[in-house]
Amino acid sequence: MKTKLLGKNSEELSALCKEVGLKPFVGRQLSDWLYAKRVADWDRMVNISKASKQVLQDHFELGVSAPVASALSSDGTAKYLFAVSDTESVESVVIPDEDRRTLCVSSQAGCRMGCRFCMTGRQGWHGNLDVADILNQFLSIPDPLSLSNAVFMGMGEPLDNYEAVSKAIAVLTAPDGFGWSPKRITLSTIGVLPVLKRFLDEERCHLAVSLHNPFPDERLDMMPVQKAWPLEDVVSLLKQYDFSGQRRVSFEYTMFAGWNDDKRHADALIRLLGGLECRVNLIRFHKIPDFPYDCSPEVRMEEFKNRLNNHGVVCTIRASRGEDILAACGMLAGQHSR
Repeated sequence: MKTKLLGKNSEELSALCKEVGLKPFVGRQLSDWLYAKRVADWDRMVNISKASKQVLQDHFELGVSAPVASALSSDGTAKYLFAVSDTESVESVVIPDEDRRTLCVSSQAGCRMGCRFCMTGRQGWHGNLDVADILNQFLSIPDPLSLSNAVFMGMGEPLDNYEAVSKAIAVLTAPDGFGWSPKRITLSTIGVLPVLKRFLDEERCHLAVSLHNPFPDERLDMMPVQKAWPLEDVVSLLKQYDFSGQRRVSFEYTMFAGWNDDKRHADALIRLLGGLECRVNLIRFHKIPDFPYDCSPEVRMEEFKNRLNNHGVVCTIRASRGEDILAACGMLAGQHSR
């Protein structure tokens, strides 16, 4: 199997070129085409000689592949299906919003976290994506240069595949990579300790934590990871870091009628997050098969939001996007055993 070039930084590409008898500057040219120009076609890399390209193609592959399917929502959200092996596929979503165009990135085929309300988690884990699979989602969508932001909120738990995710972030933020500010990237996690601490120490990206219920026993009923990584330990760790400056932390809170949406839950959330500079995003639950709960009524969500805001916890209701193409939060399932 040929080595994939996508995901290698400029120095690594130069070293690979040197190994096959090419000048190191060819590696820098490759980096410029792949990352600065987002060009994933050998024929368009016009400043690399034909002979050099032949040597590269004999030894390496770009690691870029087009989506195998796509769907467009009535609200402009687009979903793309990418094959990542002979049997596994993942989905990513592009969300346009005025002057922003955000890519919701997948990091695993399936997920091993097992959250009962998530279609990805309910299908189980089918493998980690490598760094090329992750970055391919950035390069192979239409008009990749127009992307403004990225959220690692697609299929999988990013901190369960941290080595590949961190390498992808390194390419995204490197001056000779995409050149993005870390502020353009958000990573969403269930709270995988101690990998979360490593992420907080190593990266400057924004963080979103899947919370959904402030009571440990109730959260455990829906989220098995509560047993391994208790929410209170996650919040305790976060309170050791400063989120008053460039980096932000938010908490994702999906609203379920009769399960986590009353005054008792709001007050417990206020106590839990007290003293932490953060935001709570309320998310409308989108109905999935064989699941007992519905989304909280709109009036209940507004009451919940207002109670948090009135007690000093910044809270907003996130707009739902892409539900008609199964692209909204918790609805990504990909396609496995193709």
